[in-house]
Amino acid sequence: MKEESKISNLIFEIEKLKFGERGLIPAIVQDFETMEVLTLAYMNRESLERTIETGETHFWSRSRNELWHKGATSGNTQSVVEIMFDCDKDAVLVMVHPMGVACHTGAVTCFFDKVLTNY
Repeated sequence: MKEESKISNLIFEIEKLKFGERGLIPAIVQDFETMEVLTLAYMNRESLERTIETGETHFWSRSRNELWHKGATSGNTQSVVEIMFDCDKDAVLVMVHPMGVACHTGAVTCFFDKVLTNY
């Protein structure tokens, strides 16, 4: 399948997504190799389309109210391997090859504060 055709098909799928009141959808980012959840961010239609087009993650910053390319300033980009939507079409799972840490604190993942461990 040609690359242009793949993008057209994905854009068509975006039409089926349920973006929230603010035009955002939760995006879970997971390391493709380790399966570790790296972060939970939010995407609007533009950031999702830009992610598809560039092959690197783009998100909507709720605090800065602007589009941002993950790693644009830090160099810690995320190369997209796969994008999936959940069964209700109200969340996105982005599988990536991270090129550095995911968290602004310098941690590999944003999920490092354990609340409960039962094993």
